[in-house]
Amino acid sequence: MAIFNEIAGNVLLFFLVFGMSATVDIYAMAAQIRNAKAILMGVFLQFVILPVCGFLVVKFLELERSMGISLLVVTSSPGGSYSNWWCSMFNADLALSVTMTAISTLLSVFLMPANLLIYCKYAYDADVVESLDFNSLFIALSVVISAIGLGLFASGKIHSYRFNILANKVGNYAGVALVAFSALMSNSGGDNHFWNHTWQFYVGVMLPCLAGLLISNILTSFIKLDKPERVTLSVECCYQNVGIATSVALTMFKGDELAMAMSVPLYYGLIEAVILGLYCTVAWKANWTKAPSNVSFLTMVTTSYEVLLVEHSELKAVEVSLPKHHKDYSEKVNMSGDTIYIKYSMEEEEEHNAMALGCIPLPTHPKEASGYQLPEVPGVEVTVVETSEL
Repeated sequence: MAIFNEIAGNVLLFFLVFGMSATVDIYAMAAQIRNAKAILMGVFLQFVILPVCGFLVVKFLELERSMGISLLVVTSSPGGSYSNWWCSMFNADLALSVTMTAISTLLSVFLMPANLLIYCKYAYDADVVESLDFNSLFIALSVVISAIGLGLFASGKIHSYRFNILANKVGNYAGVALVAFSALMSNSGGDNHFWNHTWQFYVGVMLPCLAGLLISNILTSFIKLDKPERVTLSVECCYQNVGIATSVALTMFKGDELAMAMSVPLYYGLIEAVILGLYCTVAWKANWTKAPSNVSFLTMVTTSYEVLLVEHSELKAVEVSLPKHHKDYSEKVNMSGDTIYIKYSMEEEEEHNAMALGCIPLPTHPKEASGYQLPEVPGVEVTVVETSEL
């Protein structure tokens, strides 16, 4: 049964990450990879700020050993792939979220043990690195990286806004299924005395998430990132992979200490969902996301503005340029010198060099339309140009 649960969880995780990655326009992804300012800030928030917040809470509140170690593991873990789902549903910058998920997953192999070695040694003189399940970590890494790679390849190869919309729906459905599956697995572990803790437990587990969210918004605003990017990095900073902490707790602790340690990732998972849900809703209403604040909540969470805004901007950017040289057109006139017709040659003057994102070729042909109407675009006026027949 345990093997089945692990396989089912990884399958749902794959489709969640694949769907979110395949939603992203390949050119938007290429642009975000070059967005060094946002990526470096995201790594700093994920692997420096949040672990420090966890350590300070552990020291100042003097949390007991099992609780404190479990909290340090949570705050040192890589961001969970649910962050892509949150950014997709609330229309933050999904391309940046997918980029950060790939980078943080790779860096976590080195930075998470390093953080745990420093903070757990200093706080409790404990060696938590020995208890890390590196097999599970590498399996999760393989699932996430392969899903991102295949999703981006499919987005670039199919090159269709309609496919991007479909992939987004697949990812959202997989996200809902994974939430339900995770909740079912959490409740199947027996009594963990979730509501029988002191105030230090509830306040201590909640504080790193709140502090990380506040600091993320301050720092991303200070370096003047785009508002959807600020929302994305705030989500990436605070949303953690609590499954790693659960695995460590099962390995390190027994009896009452195990029950206490298991409660930390469970409570943090609940808190991060509530806090980020409220934060993303406020960010949407404050026009910090790609969705306009004047649409209904249902329209906002069910519409992928990530795709539709790119499609809309691409259509507005299309221009038809008439040839500049006499050799590129021919004119036929009658005996009176009046023009009968002009034939233009629309051939390209020069070929574009082929571009690629790693091993993924960047297509140059027009992208298939999604077939969806854009419900609302903040700050954009759509003009209709009428043409008369000659």
